[in-house]
Amino acid sequence: MKTSLLVLIVAMLAAAAVRESPFACDRLALTAEQRKRHFDELGPQLRGLVKSARELPNGYEFEFPGDASTYQLTVEWVAGEHRCCPFFDIDLRLDREGGPTWIRLTGREGTKEFIRSDFARWFKQ
Repeated sequence: MKTSLLVLIVAMLAAAAVRESPFACDRLALTAEQRKRHFDELGPQLRGLVKSARELPNGYEFEFPGDASTYQLTVEWVAGEHRCCPFFDIDLRLDREGGPTWIRLTGREGTKEFIRSDFARWFKQ
């Protein structure tokens, strides 16, 4: 009986671990004030600062200037994005010697297509 119960618990934990969120922004993960800041202020500011975009096998990487104010914007944006889009793997990188700041958005199958659509204005034409 104990073995059966243990197997059932392990199976339930495994099932819970593979549950994945949908490809949709959870705008309720942020307060109204946080949403306004994230979507109406930070997003547009960062879009205007994108220097380049690199395609990756499972997502994209966006290059920004390496100055302190841009870094502060990216840190704040990443924190909000992590809450409202939990399906992203997000990496924030600073290149050495004062190089650029990079935001890398990757994830499971379908993530790349979501980024291409939802972040269309982040890609330089």
